[in-house]
Amino acid sequence: MTWDNAIKQFENYLKLERSLSKNSIMAYKQDVSKLKAYMELYMPHIGPLEVTLPQLQDFTAEIGQVGVSEYTQARIISGIKAFYHFLMYEDRIIEDPAQLLEAPKLGRKLPETLDFLEITMLLEGINLGEPEGHRNRAMLEILYSSGLRVSELVDLKLSSVYRDVGFLRVIGKGNKERLVPIGSEALKFLDLYLSHYRQKMAPAKGHEEIVFLNRRGKKLSRVMVFLIIKKLAEEIGLKKSISPHTFRHSFATHLIEGGADLRAVQDMLGHESITTTEIYTHLDRDYLRQVLTEFHPRK
Repeated sequence: MTWDNAIKQFENYLKLERSLSKNSIMAYKQDVSKLKAYMELYMPHIGPLEVTLPQLQDFTAEIGQVGVSEYTQARIISGIKAFYHFLMYEDRIIEDPAQLLEAPKLGRKLPETLDFLEITMLLEGINLGEPEGHRNRAMLEILYSSGLRVSELVDLKLSSVYRDVGFLRVIGKGNKERLVPIGSEALKFLDLYLSHYRQKMAPAKGHEEIVFLNRRGKKLSRVMVFLIIKKLAEEIGLKKSISPHTFRHSFATHLIEGGADLRAVQDMLGHESITTTEIYTHLDRDYLRQVLTEFHPRK
């Protein structure tokens, strides 16, 4: 089996059996392609089915020596492990050479969050007099109210908004569906956008069901949402580097700080494992430590 054939079959597996997004599939392909390029340069006679653990270790040592960050190294190794797990799954190999391949030890990086005042400043800083103002306010209200990923926001459909019960039906990672509540303020601005602005727009063909449209009546891109948020932060003088995901992190952090059950937050975020959600308990502990330092007489 050639590298190109193996990578193509791996791509089909990720798409058809794991239902991953285009971006995730592209990332996996790029990771394995780096290994392919290394092997073809140094060991061109060895195909993907003949690779051994020492060769993989040499490859990871090589990418470390050329200055690839530890986080990028860890991601590449994760992609290679997934590739060889697939080959085992397909009975192409008898032993998995990547099973004992070790990734760099990483410290857990806590995400950037906004406090409630900063969230309020951002939301109230949106100019509702501009044509896109009500759309942008509704989008950001939903990001903070429901903790959606930006891909889930731009893909949101009119038929997935259940105003009467205050829920959104969201298609998340791996094509998994979940219901998430939407707060009253977010629902108010969403209703305002849908009833006064969205209904006046002429959606492009194939975009009739999409909630948030650009000026051409097409679905917004994820990059466009990022740029809207970046511009807004600059306009209000917010110094933090933020993105759409910052609203999701803030949503989860504020729920945990308020005493929300971790399982409930996991369900709302659409995390497959609760260990992913537990990062927000670390944020909460930092907050509690700060309170102790500020107010306890013995500090």
